[in-house]
Amino acid sequence: MLEILEWLEASALGAITRESLYGFPVLVGIHILGLIFSVGILFWVDLRMIGVCLKGYPLIDVYRALSKWFVFGFSVMLLSGFALFAGFATSAYENTFFRIKILVIILAGINAIAFHFLVRRMPAEAASADSMLSVRLMGIASISFWAVVILCGRMISYTLF
Repeated sequence: MLEILEWLEASALGAITRESLYGFPVLVGIHILGLIFSVGILFWVDLRMIGVCLKGYPLIDVYRALSKWFVFGFSVMLLSGFALFAGFATSAYENTFFRIKILVIILAGINAIAFHFLVRRMPAEAASADSMLSVRLMGIASISFWAVVILCGRMISYTLF
């Protein structure tokens, strides 16, 4: 594994991230914009799942209307996060906060996939999922997972260098 991480750091992407004047700050800015699009927009779906807001709209409609935006944001966040990782792969891999962040992203992904399949089974005329305990728990889990991911991401910045 160490050889792969060292190769990644030595790659052109790793060098640009680590050594160029603007590589790292531009990637961090792009990563934060991806975070805003993904987690910021997903937060509204999660709040609807919990039944806190947008109660006048069916959950399915909220999910479908916003999903293309948070998927776009997540893609931007994933690509920029990989580029940031490439610059510091060996140090990041050993960082406890990085490991927690990756684990919780996987848990958030499992939660999102489970919700996606649940939504596909909901009848189109379902006006509200407020009474579904499983949907509420998935919304709470999503908010919790992404809060941990964001906090770990910030902690990586303080403990990696």
